[in-house]
Amino acid sequence: MVSKVGLDGHDRGIKVVARALRDAGMEVIYTGLHQTPEQIANAAIQEDVDAVGLSCLSGAHMTLFPRVAELLREQGGDDIVVFGGGIIPEADIPALQEAGIQAIFTPGAPTTQIIDWVNDNVVKQEA
Repeated sequence: MVSKVGLDGHDRGIKVVARALRDAGMEVIYTGLHQTPEQIANAAIQEDVDAVGLSCLSGAHMTLFPRVAELLREQGGDDIVVFGGGIIPEADIPALQEAGIQAIFTPGAPTTQIIDWVNDNVVKQEA
């Protein structure tokens, strides 16, 4: 699942990523613009997703990304891989990773890099 978290209204990048993941053979749910952390976590749990990709260009990533990860843990989604992208300063990446965001892709990251990372780090949990 990929989501635009917060009030950021620029969705071209997340749509490119969603399409690239889909074209690579992955099932992708795009939740749309202006999603709250609560909406994202609830949808991820309801849809039983393996991963959540977050996008934020508004500068609110230090609040919104960790909140999604926290809500997923609280709702039993500890096994859901969370990754993100957008306008994120290099200095913020370690704190985001400590908060449970497993990878950050900054502007210019090739879609092949994102696809490879998802293939290497998101494993379907077998029942």
